[in-house]
Amino acid sequence: MPKSENTRSRRTAVRAGCAIALTGVCAGLVPGAVQAEEKKLLIGIVELQLTNPFFDSLKKSAIDTAKKNGLDVTTAEANTAGDSATQITAIENMINRGVKGITLDPANATALVPIVKKARDAGIVVVTTNTSLAPMTAADAAYETDNLQAGVLIGRWAKATMGSKPAHIAMLDYDLSDKTSKARHDGFLKGFGIADGDPQIAGSALNMGNAETGQTAMENLLSAHPDINVIYTINEPAAQGAFFAIKNAKRDVLVTSIDGSCSGVRSIADGTIGATVMQFPIRMGEMAVEAVIRAVDDGVKPSGFHNTGTVLITDHPVAGVDSKDSQWGLENCWGK
Repeated sequence: MPKSENTRSRRTAVRAGCAIALTGVCAGLVPGAVQAEEKKLLIGIVELQLTNPFFDSLKKSAIDTAKKNGLDVTTAEANTAGDSATQITAIENMINRGVKGITLDPANATALVPIVKKARDAGIVVVTTNTSLAPMTAADAAYETDNLQAGVLIGRWAKATMGSKPAHIAMLDYDLSDKTSKARHDGFLKGFGIADGDPQIAGSALNMGNAETGQTAMENLLSAHPDINVIYTINEPAAQGAFFAIKNAKRDVLVTSIDGSCSGVRSIADGTIGATVMQFPIRMGEMAVEAVIRAVDDGVKPSGFHNTGTVLITDHPVAGVDSKDSQWGLENCWGK
């Protein structure tokens, strides 16, 4: 039978093998013996905290793709940002349950490496989503946003929008030891044509990627540097919080961000955020699960980095920087 015709059967009856009857003989070899009960392929999906709609969308996409292909799924997620301990325990449990593949959104790039090695040594295919391990080759493959390129896009847009106007930049970062945060930070600076320490950077502050800490960080920055007129933010909740601080201070500040959630795109449409860069968690989940299926069914293991895409979203396009408007963004966004 051609490979394309036997794929689905290999996920059920073939994987079941032959059950051993009470008489100790293999079902089907002796008339009347007990037939093997079909079993579905089991895969594990390990995600970060689901209070963030990005991670929730990624997880739901991975589950939907698995179920669409007739797979059983076991899931787990970190309790808080950086909670690698919960993820390690979850993967250990998945190994014991005999999963054939795992998609992992690692809470820590290095802490998950030993348990991933244990899973791979047991013959389990492990691919990362959203962010990779250190080294990336600790997993079979990585499916994620090119966050450096996302930062470059938003930095180029901000630079072009400011034009000849002197820039006084505020950087609202998440922990820069985090791979994604550092890539976006570096990308924005690269796109704007500057580097850390440049005098155009008026100030910087860390936040937790939510509206509350974004607002507080921006209030402090505006108090210390009232001339701020452009701001980079790690994500849209931080940008939305920063906007409240800007509005309350009655300042005119160009707000930029990265993520592409539906809430963020609505902030583009109402003028809260000038531009954002959309990433695609739904595509990420689909691609990761499909890679696991190909590895198990056809023996074709994935490898390397797989970019899941970025698109600049703004209602104020600039020459030389490709973008889509907020209407397109609302048709392609994720989350509520």
